[in-house]
Amino acid sequence: MGEVVRLERSDAVGVIRLDRPKVNALNAQVVAELHDVCADVASSVRAAVVYGGERTFSAGADLKEMAQGSGVEVMARVRELQRVCDRLADLPVVTIAAVNGYALGGGCEIALACDFRFASSKARIGQPEIGVGLIPGAGGTQRLPRLIGPARAKHMIYTGEFVDAERALAWGLVDEVTESDALDRALEVAARYAGGPTISLAQAKRAIDRGLDGTLAAGLEIELQAFGNLFSTRDTRHGLESFADEGPGKARFEGT
Repeated sequence: MGEVVRLERSDAVGVIRLDRPKVNALNAQVVAELHDVCADVASSVRAAVVYGGERTFSAGADLKEMAQGSGVEVMARVRELQRVCDRLADLPVVTIAAVNGYALGGGCEIALACDFRFASSKARIGQPEIGVGLIPGAGGTQRLPRLIGPARAKHMIYTGEFVDAERALAWGLVDEVTESDALDRALEVAARYAGGPTISLAQAKRAIDRGLDGTLAAGLEIELQAFGNLFSTRDTRHGLESFADEGPGKARFEGT
């Protein structure tokens, strides 16, 4: 188990817990341990929640560490953060970011790499890199406009302004807003996904994400192949048989 990132399991749901006081600043250790935890998630749980605690999700990169070293060295560190965000995005399970407080810079980019984002009413989300003469480097210029549209993404990145929970919900930047800790709702929803046909969910996730990278024709082929692949799984066979014998909603899936 890592010192600043750990995987906490609750039945089939894993909580990826960022725990580097005071604000979960993302240094090289956090990024390395996130890589390790992603490997554990892929092999041991059926849904995952990324959580930074009750007060702050993550305030972004550790600027003190970033200020040290040459441009090439800093770029290498940011590339590792980009890779871990890619790894989060590619996890074969449903992922939910539970955002309390600030999710800024790299913290925002980690949240963007998840399938869904649930936020407390006090959450503040932003890409403030422009304020120190930088731009997002771990996916903010790419995932953010794909999620909320180019104009809104440009506003966030150009101004560095924080978006409150209400506006984030209206923009589609977050999917739900809770009055209390976002973790409770995220765990509730993650448990529902974990009890579902997780191989089918993984194939749907892959088809959507890969399809968005290419043409409609290419995406339709990815979809058809994913559809066909599912007939080799026990869950799909069970789901079809259960529907025929008992009607909808009776199948019990095992992830095989």
